[in-house]
Amino acid sequence: MQRSVVVYLVGRIAQSLLVLWVVVTFLFFLFRLAPGNPLVAYIDPTFTEEQQQALMRQFGLDKPLSVQYLVYLGNLVQGELGDSFFYRSPVIELVMEVLPNTLYLTFTSLLVAYGVGVVGGILLAWRRGSRLEQMGVTFTLMTRSAPEFWVGMILLTVFAFNLGWFPSSGATSPGTLYASEWDKLTSWDFWRHMVLPATTLALYLHGLPLLLMRSNMLEVLDEDYITMGRFMGYSELRLMVRHAARNALLPVITAMALGVGYSVGGNVVVENVFGWPGLGRMLVRAVAASDYPLAQGAFFLIAVVMVTMNLIADVLYGVLDPRIGAGQQAQH
Repeated sequence: MQRSVVVYLVGRIAQSLLVLWVVVTFLFFLFRLAPGNPLVAYIDPTFTEEQQQALMRQFGLDKPLSVQYLVYLGNLVQGELGDSFFYRSPVIELVMEVLPNTLYLTFTSLLVAYGVGVVGGILLAWRRGSRLEQMGVTFTLMTRSAPEFWVGMILLTVFAFNLGWFPSSGATSPGTLYASEWDKLTSWDFWRHMVLPATTLALYLHGLPLLLMRSNMLEVLDEDYITMGRFMGYSELRLMVRHAARNALLPVITAMALGVGYSVGGNVVVENVFGWPGLGRMLVRAVAASDYPLAQGAFFLIAVVMVTMNLIADVLYGVLDPRIGAGQQAQH
């Protein structure tokens, strides 16, 4: 059985690597076949044709696409993402500089979304058929379907521009410098800047755990052991929290792993609306500047996070639910 588990894990890891290879290949040819000169940020109008060709040779753009592709894959395996055309710095340094801000925003939004979603799902299942359930489901579907940029603009208009409660953009006030990441994380100014973008993202993300938890709770509440608990005189609160909610949480926990990957990708919109200095905002700027080494690096990092979290969710589901793990072993 242990060998079957190892085979399954190796297979899932191989599938994840295959997905990453497909993404990398698509991004490579997408940017190189796009119209426009990728060295526009480097080339001065006064450059001669010889100087422009020298720049092309410097970045390896004079070689055939097949050669560029093999060189790119070789560098990628070594953790080398190339140099940014616009910033003229290593891509890996640029993306790692802004990645913490994206992760802070992502995990803060997820904690709020899944905390509200789990509690809200339990409450709506408990009050099934009531006006509270109708209002809760309607609000959740509205926030789930509303574009993130639209929700963000409404929050900006009300709470930043009209009321002035929160900053409208950025992660820090002008002139503020932090000696370390810990100083930033313990700064009230940093968290004030995060409130609006995190709320926007949480409003979108909370729909999945809430509706999933509600659906699971409704199924669990029809189980025989819940009926038996009522006959034995257990309180509704105990049945809901200690018995029904515990068994309904499994799909929500695995969905949270997927939520990390999806929210990192969704941060692109939120970060640009609020001027949040993260990976998504850098990605948009890189595309606008035709800086494809930086754009490829940002896309690749987002893809790595999404594929990794999908893998973790799949494995986690098999670990937390013995029935799933047994089924996977039987197949192998």
